[in-house]
Amino acid sequence: MTSSYLFENIQILENAGSSLKRETVLIKNGVLKAFGRKALQNAELLGIKPQKAKNMLIAPCLVDPHSFLESPFNGKEENIYSLIEKATFSGYGQLGILPRSDSWRDQIESIIALKTIKSDVLIHLWGGFSLGGEGVALSKHSELLQNGAIGLSDDDFMPPIELLKKGFSLGEMKNYPVLFAPRDKTLQAGGMSRESVYTLRAGWPPDPVESEIIPLIQLLELHKQYPEIAVRLMNISTADGVSILKNASSNPMATILWWHLVNDNSSLSPFDIGWSVTPSLGSPRDRASLIQGLKDDVLTAISVHSTPIDDSETKLPANKRKKGISCYNLVLPLLWDQLIRKSGWEVEKLWKKISFGPSKFLNQAEEKLSLNSNRWLLFDPDKEWYQSNEEKHLTSATNQPIKDKKIIGKVIDCGLINQACQND
Repeated sequence: MTSSYLFENIQILENAGSSLKRETVLIKNGVLKAFGRKALQNAELLGIKPQKAKNMLIAPCLVDPHSFLESPFNGKEENIYSLIEKATFSGYGQLGILPRSDSWRDQIESIIALKTIKSDVLIHLWGGFSLGGEGVALSKHSELLQNGAIGLSDDDFMPPIELLKKGFSLGEMKNYPVLFAPRDKTLQAGGMSRESVYTLRAGWPPDPVESEIIPLIQLLELHKQYPEIAVRLMNISTADGVSILKNASSNPMATILWWHLVNDNSSLSPFDIGWSVTPSLGSPRDRASLIQGLKDDVLTAISVHSTPIDDSETKLPANKRKKGISCYNLVLPLLWDQLIRKSGWEVEKLWKKISFGPSKFLNQAEEKLSLNSNRWLLFDPDKEWYQSNEEKHLTSATNQPIKDKKIIGKVIDCGLINQACQND
């Protein structure tokens, strides 16, 4: 990465309130220095020559509202330092980390340990709503929030409604967000793919829509009783779920897993690693409804929901291994292809869902382009490349889909990369 550029007539998106424009921009040593005529003047003094902008885009960093990091200091498939590097090479400047861990983040010590990490990538830690994520006893909510947790969450299924009601009635979370996945493991009953003709053809056990709908209705009803609680919904995945949210009297913010926007259970081979995700992959109807729900602002933000696992786990049969995929570097290229090329979205709308909306979801300041700042990414929508474990910025997590296939679109640089590489 050279990290010093002069681009004339490049696409620029400055912030949440701005429109896409073409302008001259100067970046020196990873820092945004000037726009317009001043950029040209300063570049001439510094001896930085212009490069062809083509269709490239300079924009604010991306934000991931929630992903997993289970062994932050000793993980062989991912640790906090490799995660930061991986995220910055993919243009991410903020990461929400869920509490599931080998040292479950339901204690002050586990929050404080990660808060000591120095990084320009902002790490937001969700504290555990229940002790050990077991859904039996409440953690000490006020202590977690006072010591660095940005909100409260649990695992990727809904805790018992009685425990939620108890936590809500205590009200120790105040204005902090509380995040829950509307998923009932019992109703899912080991289902691998949302119930449809495509699931039957692939030979996977079906996951009935009720495994999402019933807990979703319960959460919405509980939110009506406690409207002051900042409820967040994790990874809505069905057309019925979108419909229920659209017609709900309460309007909690909700995320969607990025993979559900670019694939469905009609488009994967039976051996594709992308089958094994939580929540279960849906039908083409589900995918179309999710895209429309995002466009209509029924859904707030797109999550990466990264779940890194190592090779020994990845080689297990799909119905035996831990569910999830890990691939920050694919998110923007594949969403650009699906939402901008194929669905006709504007860049501003996409950034609302992968940067500005996720910031609001986390109750954090929105990313923006600012002079003398390194918080920017450079994206080339026409760059062709191949997904491979050999790339420097990818970790030893092997549950990455679309291997050795041509991808169009790539994050070329990000102002946070140099700082992240210094942590290696």
